Amino acid sequence: MKQGNILYIDLTSQTSRVERNEEIFDRFMGGTSVGTELLFQHGRPKDDPYVPEAPIIFAIGPFNSLYPVATKTIALFKSPLSGELGESHAGGRFSMALRDAEIDVMVITGKSERPTYLSIDNHKVTFKSAATFWGASATACERILRASEAVSGRKLSIVRIGPAGERLSPMACAVVDSSRHFGRTGLGGVMGSKNLKAIVVSGSGGWEFEKSEMKAYNEVYDEFYDRVVRSKDMTKYHDVGTAINIKPLSMLNGLPTRNFSQGSFESADEVSGETFAKNHLAQHIGCVHCQCGCIHMATLREEFQTWHYATSKVSYDYELIYALGTSLSVASPHDILRMILEVERQGWDVISMGITLAWASEAYVSGVITDKETGGLALNFGNTESYLEMMRRCAAGEEFFRDLELGCAKCSEKWGGTDFAIHYGGVEPAGYMTGENFAISSLLGVRHSHLDDLGYSIDQKILTKPMPVEEQVMQQVKEAQWRMIINSMAICLFARAIYDVDIVIRGLNALSLDWTKEKIDELGVNMLRRKNEWRKLCGFDPDKFAVPRKMLNVRSANGRMNEESLRYRMKLYREYAGI
Repeated sequence: MKQGNILYIDLTSQTSRVERNEEIFDRFMGGTSVGTELLFQHGRPKDDPYVPEAPIIFAIGPFNSLYPVATKTIALFKSPLSGELGESHAGGRFSMALRDAEIDVMVITGKSERPTYLSIDNHKVTFKSAATFWGASATACERILRASEAVSGRKLSIVRIGPAGERLSPMACAVVDSSRHFGRTGLGGVMGSKNLKAIVVSGSGGWEFEKSEMKAYNEVYDEFYDRVVRSKDMTKYHDVGTAINIKPLSMLNGLPTRNFSQGSFESADEVSGETFAKNHLAQHIGCVHCQCGCIHMATLREEFQTWHYATSKVSYDYELIYALGTSLSVASPHDILRMILEVERQGWDVISMGITLAWASEAYVSGVITDKETGGLALNFGNTESYLEMMRRCAAGEEFFRDLELGCAKCSEKWGGTDFAIHYGGVEPAGYMTGENFAISSLLGVRHSHLDDLGYSIDQKILTKPMPVEEQVMQQVKEAQWRMIINSMAICLFARAIYDVDIVIRGLNALSLDWTKEKIDELGVNMLRRKNEWRKLCGFDPDKFAVPRKMLNVRSANGRMNEESLRYRMKLYREYAGI
């Protein structure tokens, strides 16, 4: 069986249908590339992201559930945070559930009259009321649905939103299974605008192999598996995880601290990955069909009454420690975990909320925001109780605080402090102060993401091995094009070092999919341009983009960024990428 099943769901009419389209997969492989083409077909880039007609597209690739670490599902939509391309990737069980249900892509449009969730069993879609748990936290929603939707002999995948998505927060995420997320660019708000609380998927099918395919498939699978379990890169993700980056980045002056005021944190040892692992790590878990086990779960024990305690499992990683730790000058792992749990319950993106809280702190200490706006609540850096109270007031819809879930770009436009609102195209950045290559990734990357290319990695390499600016930018563009391919296969980017073009081609051919190096290279180049075409239709204008003013006045790992140098890099990037 080849790829080709597209499940269309109309929430307005409460109808669904499956269409077979092998041609689009033959041309665009799957994942992000097929999803982008469907976004062109069904999306209207000038529309508000919250109109009923705006599509949500979930797409998997040819490797999902068939090869190791091919664990991602790609979500595409118009972002309410940036106003342009919304794209987010999530692990967990979702991609395998779609494969089991023999669904390669799911396109959701319309808006339900009432709170609704979708129960999908193979190709059968049932529209069910979510009225009784509308308003429930993302964590409670999973417990409710996992009990009520249990199917004997099958495992479910559950995607759901928290109260933030119901309030149409542009930084709301969608939570997947126990601890994974479509975290960035506001999918949760788009689901909320459709009165869509959750999606439950299970199936009994899968990929059917011909006998002639099995030998080649097994050979490629074994090589993939061997690379995963023996790779030093993958060992890093399993042992301490991405949180191992805290201390090295602080030493390099590349760890954002106190709203990007400096690149080192004096308490880096106290919130390091090593400290989290030693004192708080409870278990490692992995996405389905991943041998790495990079998900680090901590135990959070809180006293809710004298001698009575609640214990929660909370996932953590580098980005979460940066966003709710170093960026806020919070030096207690226990307090960071408390804030992560609060964000998880509401269903916000941790990075966006953390950096918006950091903006609010700087606005307060600089006098842009006063006690009048905060009702007397001091928004000082390092005050965990204050941050938790800010989030509670935000969720309650109190004046000023309710604006925090709009993101720091919109907050600063309304309340002031635009010079120190750290965002790129409306999207709060990941935790790197490495230099100009990272800034270019954030400005011009298709998702305004550090994962769109390897800019932050180049910044670190040139500390010891300088290279011409032109070569730096060319490497970024080449990697951006290659990641179009990785994301079309829906592979976890943690495994990018073990997936080279040769083994990718052999893996595709073993599935009787006709791909060559030339065809793959062409897809990578064209898809990067295609995504930027969609962004421009949405209103993206790279000529008007600039780094936050504050970032030109602070030291990164590579010193202060230069505005003229950044303009030159942007010019090169656009020339090389054809955008």
